[in-house]
Amino acid sequence: MLDSPQPPVLDRETERDRFSGREWAMLLVLCGAIFLEGVDVSMFGVALPAIRADLAMSTAELQWVISAYVLGYGGFMLLGGRAADLLGRRRMFLIWLAVFIAFSGLGGLASEGWVLIAARFVTGVAAGFMAPAGLSIITTTIAEGRKRNQALLVYAGTGAAGFSLGLVVGGLLAEFSWRWVFFAPVILAALILIAGIRLIPAEARPGARSIRDFDLLGAFSVTGAMLLLVYGVVRAPDVPLGATVAVLAGAVALLALFVTVERRVPAPLVRLGILRSGPLVRANAAALLFAGSFVGFQFILVLYLQELRGWSALATGLAMLAVAGDAVLAPTLTPRLVNRFGNVRVIFAGLLVAGVAYASFLWIGADAAYAAMLPALILIGVAFALVYGPLTIAGTDGIAEDEQGLAGALLYTSWQLGSALGLAVVTAVQVTTLGGDHSAAGLLDSYRAALTVPVLAIVVAAAVTAFGLRNRAQARSAESVPVAA
Repeated sequence: MLDSPQPPVLDRETERDRFSGREWAMLLVLCGAIFLEGVDVSMFGVALPAIRADLAMSTAELQWVISAYVLGYGGFMLLGGRAADLLGRRRMFLIWLAVFIAFSGLGGLASEGWVLIAARFVTGVAAGFMAPAGLSIITTTIAEGRKRNQALLVYAGTGAAGFSLGLVVGGLLAEFSWRWVFFAPVILAALILIAGIRLIPAEARPGARSIRDFDLLGAFSVTGAMLLLVYGVVRAPDVPLGATVAVLAGAVALLALFVTVERRVPAPLVRLGILRSGPLVRANAAALLFAGSFVGFQFILVLYLQELRGWSALATGLAMLAVAGDAVLAPTLTPRLVNRFGNVRVIFAGLLVAGVAYASFLWIGADAAYAAMLPALILIGVAFALVYGPLTIAGTDGIAEDEQGLAGALLYTSWQLGSALGLAVVTAVQVTTLGGDHSAAGLLDSYRAALTVPVLAIVVAAAVTAFGLRNRAQARSAESVPVAA
């Protein structure tokens, strides 16, 4: 009698790499949150001219609508990562999501510029606690390896998609009113909060913690340093050189205080030893430069299209739709490239693509057709897909589980500080170059001068990443050397 056919035995590694329904549900909620954060940063760029007209804000004041958010986000990210590790990741995620909802709504009701900026800052603080909590939920729930890498690429790809799609969403909402740019995230965040309460798994209740565990002096000193750094750069064109030097010196002093505190406190906000990891440092440096280049480029492009060319917010948003190609490429193409070539090569290629795209805008004219801009905008979407997700993996790979919140916080701090600093430098260059010449030719020259900043930032980021390529090549060479008998 013939043996009956046996059902095929699934490869254990393949079975391990599959997500359960509960894991997919949790990932969906966390992806919704990072999508929300990406949208909330980028969609204001398209709405800035409408906000300026309604609240009578100058260019220097206007950039604080974005900078206040990213500074609150980046400034409290490290404390947020520490709080997630000590107080519970699920708890921090849900509590600060509720704060995000409240102050995003307040921003939509603002009738004066300072109220809007203050609301944006607190909303950024809330995001600064949410983001590392969400990332560390993934890295502590899913074991390190291919499955976690896949989850992180989907997660980061969703964030990148939010960042690029926010440009389009912002344009659509601004056609009705710029206030809907605030109210729409409230609706989305409320849905995520309801889903998160049900779908994010409970964790072991952390033990009682003392206030000394949170290194508040370290958090406030590093936040103060970032605020003074960006403020000094933004105000540089309008104040005497001595005032700028004094502000930047204050930033350096606060940064030195931060390092001193971290060396001495029993529970530092940042264990400085983690910075001995070359891949982590390179990932954070590349994230800072890449984010700064993109946000600075977006700011100038929006001013060019709306204030020089006279395009509407809707037309500007639709024009930027080409950048949203990363929403398709990040979850589909990027994982395959990472599996085949590794993170560092994919990141390096993405930086080169971004450099080509930004450089092409240096020669843009006052009446350039959209068809002439389209290839570069598509390349920017490709660059985002190649860089954002792999950097998320590189910034957390190989880090101990009890420091995953810290590693995620460092990476997001780099993204946000880079965004604020890149925007500040681009604004300072544009304002300085423009001077009092508000003619079409003067505006165009100032935009071109400002666009050199994103190009230079990408060149430096590629050079930093190239060290990772060299180190990998040296390691492979060392492994291939035969051992003498």
